[in-house]
Amino acid sequence: MELNCQNISKTFRTRNGSIPALQEISFVTRGNEWICLVGPSGCGKTTLLKLIAGLIEPTSGTITFSEHASNGAQRSALVFQEHGLFPWMTTLDNVAFGLEMKGMGKKNRHEQARRFIEKVGLRPFALNYPHELSVGMRQRVGIARAFVANPPVLLMDEPFGSLDAQTKIVLQQELVQIWKDHPKLIFYVTHDLEEALLLADRIFVLTGHPGRIRKEIQVPNARPRDLTCKEPDLMEIKRDIWKILEMEVRKGLGVTA
Repeated sequence: MELNCQNISKTFRTRNGSIPALQEISFVTRGNEWICLVGPSGCGKTTLLKLIAGLIEPTSGTITFSEHASNGAQRSALVFQEHGLFPWMTTLDNVAFGLEMKGMGKKNRHEQARRFIEKVGLRPFALNYPHELSVGMRQRVGIARAFVANPPVLLMDEPFGSLDAQTKIVLQQELVQIWKDHPKLIFYVTHDLEEALLLADRIFVLTGHPGRIRKEIQVPNARPRDLTCKEPDLMEIKRDIWKILEMEVRKGLGVTA
């Protein structure tokens, strides 16, 4: 699946006037790559995900896919920090929900859902309800639900932002392994530069109001990456991104260096 975004701009119309969110965003994806979006709050990262998902329309510009969705298949799936699970459904039924919407029979959808539940380490909790699961477990349910639907594009908006550091590292590793087993194009929003360096093939640095892609960075190191070893190439990229973001944040706060 190739995604081609050309000169995308988005302006929201409100009763208090127009709010420009994105301006002149252009890029072309390269197969089943992992793209991380980083930038200060309000620069349009989530808006870009919603545009790609087709939840909102661009004010100008074009978004085209190399393949057309058919037979009711999802082109993309969204995973948010808030999980979005149905509280009255078990883990099994939450994961299988997308397949149910496609009209798949209960036996087949539960078989497929169980495979992904096992991949995210939740086999003993297949019949538990969301309120019986930890925050990290609920996030894993959301990831399993997204992958079992098998969309060519996966859109993730700070999925691990509310987790403790240890749980976050484990889920990052699990997510990378699932992606290797079931490759797809991923757009991943994060405020954590080290997370972006661990996961991404490319990093888009967004800045401004409206947001623009200030810099596009190819991450050179093969996975798995270990930032604890302070790999020089990755640390140099981190410093480069931080210089851009620090200047942007200071400008937004009205703080001078």
